Amino acid sequence: MTKQEKIVSMFNDIAPTYDRANRVLSMGVDTFWRRRACDLAYGYCNASTLDSIVDVACGTGDMMGYWRRQADKNGVAVSKIVGVDPSEGMVGVGREKFPELAFHIAPATELPQGGASADIISISYGIRNVVERQAGLREFNRVLKPGGLVVILEFMKNENPSMLGKVRDWYMNNVLPRIGGLISNNYEAYRYLPDSIEGFLTVAKMRAELEEAGFEMLYTKSFSMDISTLMIARKK
Repeated sequence: MTKQEKIVSMFNDIAPTYDRANRVLSMGVDTFWRRRACDLAYGYCNASTLDSIVDVACGTGDMMGYWRRQADKNGVAVSKIVGVDPSEGMVGVGREKFPELAFHIAPATELPQGGASADIISISYGIRNVVERQAGLREFNRVLKPGGLVVILEFMKNENPSMLGKVRDWYMNNVLPRIGGLISNNYEAYRYLPDSIEGFLTVAKMRAELEEAGFEMLYTKSFSMDISTLMIARKK
């Protein structure tokens, strides 16, 4: 089994308890991060109608729901919101939550959408789990229309953490795996989270990879003791 296959299998295992664990572990703060990402992206689009938003590594569809709700609040009509994820377990939960939305089982490196077809591609806490990340970013570029946006929410590695950042790291390493393990009965899956952050990119390196893949950075901001980082870039 490849590393990517192991990651997908892990998400299949925790799919039934994933939403509950997320709300507990983030203490609901992730809802602010997601709304902020959607609102800013709609502002950068500066359009009253959009053809398509594709949420990659969509999991159980949370971000798709936010795209739809914030579209209404921002006065934007979105024709189609589509979720793509390689985990059948996660997508199964998503289809139950949002039966009116479209889901596809596929990896980030092989999106089912045609070229230059999407106005926005988002990936929330999923780019870290794409083993062939550069190939995934190139695929995002292929699917986006010229001037389209890629919106990334992620837990980024912090090489020089502040005191608050050190508190974050302690929580991630000591509290999160235990609580997540209790809720999901899968300690290893929630031990994977802090380990994968430690092995991931800094904001500067992620920016460089996006620029190399043909994107122009528009916005970067870290929230809540630098726990979560939002990056928005435009296809050149």
